[in-house]
Amino acid sequence: MTADDIAGRGPVVRITDLAREKVLRVRAGQPNPERLALRIEVIGISGGEYESTASFPLLEDAGPDDVVQHHNGLAIVIPADSVEKLRGATIDLEGNLSLGSLLIVNPNSPSPAVAAASRPPPDLKGDVAQRVLQILAEQINPSIAAHGGYAELVAVEDSTAYLRLSGGCQGCAMAPVTLTQGIEVAIMGAAPEITRVVDVTDHASGTNPYFETAKK
Repeated sequence: MTADDIAGRGPVVRITDLAREKVLRVRAGQPNPERLALRIEVIGISGGEYESTASFPLLEDAGPDDVVQHHNGLAIVIPADSVEKLRGATIDLEGNLSLGSLLIVNPNSPSPAVAAASRPPPDLKGDVAQRVLQILAEQINPSIAAHGGYAELVAVEDSTAYLRLSGGCQGCAMAPVTLTQGIEVAIMGAAPEITRVVDVTDHASGTNPYFETAKK
């Protein structure tokens, strides 16, 4: 199976240029590198998030139901049972090309609070949820509105707040930075009971992402 572009859904995962260059450098040190693909799959759950692994199998060994994406000389294979768990994820490079390591930024969550569509709407009437809603309304959304973005509280479960981003933030490559350096800090400041903020946005379906023009 090729990437979901055929169905108009876009690639399952994205890879940054630096991450792609790092993968190609590592692959070059393997036997028959031109025959190898980068395989990304979910192998379990750790700390309430999907745990993923990367490997270099032969491209020809990809299963008939696996998704195969091609990125300028690099084939990426996503096993069939990992496709929806990884949809919208970004493969990035943490550090420099020499010593850095791959980082998979995955917006999906295995939490039943956001994964079970059959459950009734979450109760957001609690004190912690109300404080999160207040900081979203008064501080966060007015700020990201300049980029056409909007953040919605989906659920509060234990010490975790689950958010869904829309507008200019949906599909934006900078969404993880906005979440960790802006939204997460503001929420934890207003509601110290929250120790983790999880983005459950379907970034792959974003149609109008905001990208700031690079300054020269």
